[in-house]
Amino acid sequence: MPAAAPLRSPTALLGLPPLLFALITWQVLADGPLVGADERLSRALVRPDRFSELLADLGNVPVAVPVLAVALAYAAWHGRMSGVSRWWLPPLAGALAMALVPALVAPLKAWTDRPGTPAVPPAVGYYPSGHTATAVVAYGTATLLLFGVVRSPAVRRMLVVLGALLVLGTSYGLVRRGYHWPLDVVASWCLGALLLAGVWWSVRRTPGAVSRSTRRSSSGTPSSRTGPS
Repeated sequence: MPAAAPLRSPTALLGLPPLLFALITWQVLADGPLVGADERLSRALVRPDRFSELLADLGNVPVAVPVLAVALAYAAWHGRMSGVSRWWLPPLAGALAMALVPALVAPLKAWTDRPGTPAVPPAVGYYPSGHTATAVVAYGTATLLLFGVVRSPAVRRMLVVLGALLVLGTSYGLVRRGYHWPLDVVASWCLGALLLAGVWWSVRRTPGAVSRSTRRSSSGTPSSRTGPS
């Protein structure tokens, strides 16, 4: 029996994230009550240490992007070797999603011009968090691409848990170290969710290759395995 997919379609990712992102952005621009609550929460959470800095580094481009590159290469190789139609679509969608991160984050940083926390040198352009967006898209895309080629339910669950831990660890490190306000991180979750929806759509549009034995069985040709099923 085939393993059930975690999401039937990316539409579940397309409702709440843009609304939440719009709300947070409006509050940041207007210096609304959410910003005051965000700053109080940050003061309660910030405890700079080496561990939080290492976790925050998981969102660095030299760390996250190579992980994504390996997943892109493996998904492309597996699809090509398995004879999957449109094998190139998921890797292409994943690469495009990663390329869109700086294209979206940089203008938003310049537009919102939000100052950083007291734990970092005085500067502006902290909203949204580029490190968080990089982690969400890189590790999330890697998870989705490998999910599309792996058939073991246990391995699939492990991939989802590992991808979530990497994203949450990065997010926690950024807030704990004081590199970003909590709302900076949440806003990047929303952006990342929208980009991942496109990747998931491409995976759903590219069904995995059917094994040779399955093809033989479905065509009426007995496989080498005998005995009761």
